[in-house]
Amino acid sequence: MSRRRRATKNPHKPDSRYNSPLVSQLINVVMKNGKKTVAQRIVYGAIERVSEKLEKGDPMELLLGALENCRPKLEVKSRRVGGATYQVPVEISHERQTSMAFRWLVNAAAGRKGQPMVESLASEFIDAYNNTGSVVKKREETHKMAQANRAFAHLRWGNN
Repeated sequence: MSRRRRATKNPHKPDSRYNSPLVSQLINVVMKNGKKTVAQRIVYGAIERVSEKLEKGDPMELLLGALENCRPKLEVKSRRVGGATYQVPVEISHERQTSMAFRWLVNAAAGRKGQPMVESLASEFIDAYNNTGSVVKKREETHKMAQANRAFAHLRWGNN
């Protein structure tokens, strides 16, 4: 990590179909080996399936609702103090919340075997929208861990 200056973050360009930087970020998370068109087909297919199954109108609102239900607010980071390592709870920035939620969604969808990625990603979005499923459970576990270790919150440091 450079000590000279903070790295500049490049904003995600909006995707072509929904004109949303969030969908573009999701496509980048799904993408493997630089195959962006394959990732776009998977993400757009999953979004269409979610809007068909839930029948609630705007697919972007469904995506945002699912994302909001699986964004973690706190996490624990290891902090070494005097030979002992403590799990210190820290708040997460909005960008990191989004990227962690997308990563968890895609990994959970990839973990579902026996169905195409489009179907499993759509199922994960539906589960997240309904506040059920493995990604929401993972967020709850992360929050429980942070809650259990809040006694070490005074060991928090700097701007993390």
